[in-house]
Amino acid sequence: MKRLNLLISTLIIVVATMACREDDIVVPAEYEIIENATPLPGSKILGFYLVNEGNMGSNKCTLDYFDYTTSTYIRNLYADRNPNVVKELGDVGNDIGIYGSKLYVVVNCSHKVEILNARTGRRLGKVDINNCRYVTFHKGRAYVSSYVGPVAVDPKSPLGEVCEIDTTTFEITRRITVGYQPEEMAIIGDKMYVANSGGYRVPNYDDRVSVIDMNTFTLNRQIQVGINLHHIASDAQGRLWVSSRGNYEQEGSCLYLLQPDTNGEMAVARKFDIACSEMAIHENRLYYYATQWNNYTARNEITYGIIDTATLSQVSKNFITDGTEQSIAIPYGIAIHPESGEILVTDARNYVSSGTLYCFSPEGRMKWQVRTGDIPAHIAFLHK
Repeated sequence: MKRLNLLISTLIIVVATMACREDDIVVPAEYEIIENATPLPGSKILGFYLVNEGNMGSNKCTLDYFDYTTSTYIRNLYADRNPNVVKELGDVGNDIGIYGSKLYVVVNCSHKVEILNARTGRRLGKVDINNCRYVTFHKGRAYVSSYVGPVAVDPKSPLGEVCEIDTTTFEITRRITVGYQPEEMAIIGDKMYVANSGGYRVPNYDDRVSVIDMNTFTLNRQIQVGINLHHIASDAQGRLWVSSRGNYEQEGSCLYLLQPDTNGEMAVARKFDIACSEMAIHENRLYYYATQWNNYTARNEITYGIIDTATLSQVSKNFITDGTEQSIAIPYGIAIHPESGEILVTDARNYVSSGTLYCFSPEGRMKWQVRTGDIPAHIAFLHK
């Protein structure tokens, strides 16, 4: 009887412990072989990481990895490689980048940048940055844009900043104030260009690109471009492409081209009345997609296209040529394989369940697809 009572007591303790630790259960990684994903002979690309944002407030940001050498797609890699990290990656993965041997994951609503070993996915450390947004790199430093203020729409929200991180010590070495709610950054030479959105200050959006002198880390000037700026990228000609989200009503999304003026300073050269939610530049082609809500039709208007960055002409109004774009509910991310030119497009579907990653040939025909985490968004390629 004593042994039976001891067994019952032990079971009660175990059950109670399991109940208390329900939120700490680690979901194991899932491995899937992609049959049609054949690696390029002699390729210098080992694979790519994909960060799934996860719906805001759900704490479901996850990290996937595709291994080109084995054609294996791994879901939820971070939790598997870092089982002792409380709450895993956190809430809303907003960007990802690889620099040297390290992988940087910007987790917006958890106010941190996770730093991992790019080969193993194991955590090396983290940097706390309030309301962080995007990451880029320059001369041994990582640079992260930050809204600074809390995650909330507020007409009195403060100016944002860019934080400089030492990639060896993971310490913030310098900060600089830019515009309101800064988003993506691009670096040409020794100047950084920051797209400011002012999204929290609706309807008084910011419309400027901040220019930072990287040698002195000081604000050089502000370029007035268009309202609610978001993405910014440089092309092979040394020009900048900047996307504007508009105001979601009278003024729609569009693209701006910035190029050096007679004084060698970047200035707006042209506005393209082409909606752009996200873009990726490969060689002399800018691939973009747009998802815009139409109040009159009460539905999203989704478009895909290509702009020739050399001739500044739109060469395609749909880079998907086999009709499979009909399977994509909500395009949410895009990346181009640096060597093969394959086009990767993510689908957020309903925003609350697993998404899908599609791979298209350079000619626009679907090669393969795979299930991802919730809201797949940002991709970073891992080189040998």
